[in-house]
Amino acid sequence: MAGLPVVRRPGEVRVAEVAAKSALNRVRGMGFTWSLNPYTGCAHQCVFCYARGTHAYRELDGVREWGSVLTAKVNLAAVLRADLSRSTYRGDEIAIGTATDPYQPLEGRYRLMRGILAALRDARAPFHITTRSPLIVRDLDLLAQCAGRAEVGVAVSIATLDDRVAREIEPTVAPPRQRLRAVRALADARIRVGVAVAPVLPEITDDAAAMAAVVHAAADAGASHVWHSALNLGAVTRDAYFAFLDETRPELVERYARLFRRGRYADSAYVREVAERFRAACRGTRFARHRGLPQDPSGTQLALL
Repeated sequence: MAGLPVVRRPGEVRVAEVAAKSALNRVRGMGFTWSLNPYTGCAHQCVFCYARGTHAYRELDGVREWGSVLTAKVNLAAVLRADLSRSTYRGDEIAIGTATDPYQPLEGRYRLMRGILAALRDARAPFHITTRSPLIVRDLDLLAQCAGRAEVGVAVSIATLDDRVAREIEPTVAPPRQRLRAVRALADARIRVGVAVAPVLPEITDDAAAMAAVVHAAADAGASHVWHSALNLGAVTRDAYFAFLDETRPELVERYARLFRRGRYADSAYVREVAERFRAACRGTRFARHRGLPQDPSGTQLALL
């Protein structure tokens, strides 16, 4: 089995700048029609990341080399404007961050999301963003402008409130409470924001009290909703995750082998049990009522009230 995934410093990461031919990727069988990813690869290096398998397409090792080579699509904003003007795009929702975090540290340098959000605003295109990074608050101005013209949503991923556990499973991600402050900032800016308790890790973050703590903290921070997802151990991710268990929690290896004996997802009985724990945590929890900006028929941008 491959060794424990490597945690790299920013100076150890190679970045390739490329010119993208298209910005939007058609998606089938999901709740959205298009996806958009400004980067290839991710510096967060989460041990559970399902996107590790994408490294195989680039002839890289998704266990040992994940996060070592990143690609920035430097012309993506201009290409997106062209894509949005084509007849194939009909105002469908766009998912941003399905295979890479659009606000990973590299975004602080390239600022690709600024141009992307401006293009989406001008096209009145609906979209949602998934991120683990509080860097998203840098773009509150543009997000608010977009929300004045179309449906906009943000999901901030927080798997646990335990700083020690978070550092183990998401070694280069901002601490959970820093992400909660980002949720509050988004909510205060009238951006529809939710918290993704994701993924739920068996015997690590699946305790009922631990999940309830995240749910309640999300509500306190102004989230309008929460959701959870199961751990997805595809081929490459499975190797990386079991290497992590071997190194940090060897007593759980057999438990995981049993739970995931049938493939990439845990046994259905366990998945149902976790879903019930999550529903129990949400019962009686009062989430914020989203107060979006009114639509702006004139085309001029609305100021935040």
